[in-house]
Amino acid sequence: MSDTDVLVIGGTGTVGSAVVRRLVDRGAKPRVMTRSPESAREDGPETAQYAYGDLTEPETLPPLFEGVEKLYLLTPLHPNEAKLGICAVEAAEESSVSRVVYHSIHNVEADPAPRYHEAKMKVTDSLRESDLGVTLIRPNNFFQNDLLFREPIMEKGVYPQPIGNVGLNRVDVRDIADAAVNALLEPGHEGKTYPVVGPDTLTGPEVAETYSRHLPHQVRYGGNDLGAWTEQAGEMLPEWVVGDFQRNYQFFQEQGLRASREELDHQSEVLGREPRPFDSFVQEVVARWSGEGSEEAREA
Repeated sequence: MSDTDVLVIGGTGTVGSAVVRRLVDRGAKPRVMTRSPESAREDGPETAQYAYGDLTEPETLPPLFEGVEKLYLLTPLHPNEAKLGICAVEAAEESSVSRVVYHSIHNVEADPAPRYHEAKMKVTDSLRESDLGVTLIRPNNFFQNDLLFREPIMEKGVYPQPIGNVGLNRVDVRDIADAAVNALLEPGHEGKTYPVVGPDTLTGPEVAETYSRHLPHQVRYGGNDLGAWTEQAGEMLPEWVVGDFQRNYQFFQEQGLRASREELDHQSEVLGREPRPFDSFVQEVVARWSGEGSEEAREA
């Protein structure tokens, strides 16, 4: 394998691919773990290295860590997510890695019921017990989740994600990527935990109203009926995933996931600028869905 600066585990999904692009933009040489190197290479930056690895096959990990000093770790949504994440931590401890940025969830301890939240906390405990220099980034609900809802928004005039009426400080994936890359490449972030949140506290009706402002038709919020959502989601997702998401949405509806002024100020230490507002994201995405989007919108 060629020299590399950073190993990226979880680098082919929505957030991870944005992290890889930002690393390349900053002059880093990321090595991306994937089970499908050829197809990942077709979609990723030319200067990124894609190498086979699988957290369910620990024997594939040592070659990936050769020569690596920094690790970005985003564990997969998996029934054994905690075990897989701890496997990555153990491999990092046995290698030359000295700095780890781990992707967790905003205020994850407040909502421990979903199994993927419990997994994030277990992996965090493993990292804190290690000798690695660790930075935790903890994002809120992603703006880019809405990319799954093009059809209901554009064709039916419905925003279907049941996030409730209390409010979330949803965040742009590009801000998550910038925060993660800054924590990896810049000094002063080890041992810190950063919320990664948007500037606006958004309810379901407010999200729908934002889309309405940028479309020629009204978009209404689909409501808080989790039973109906579960029935629809069960046609597309595994039962355990649906159950976890339902518990997460129930938490959103009952308590929200709001960011404090203190959290926004603390975030600025790693992001280095104001986070993107939701209105700007919606403007970009609507232009993209309407065939008028820029390159920036296509990356959204």
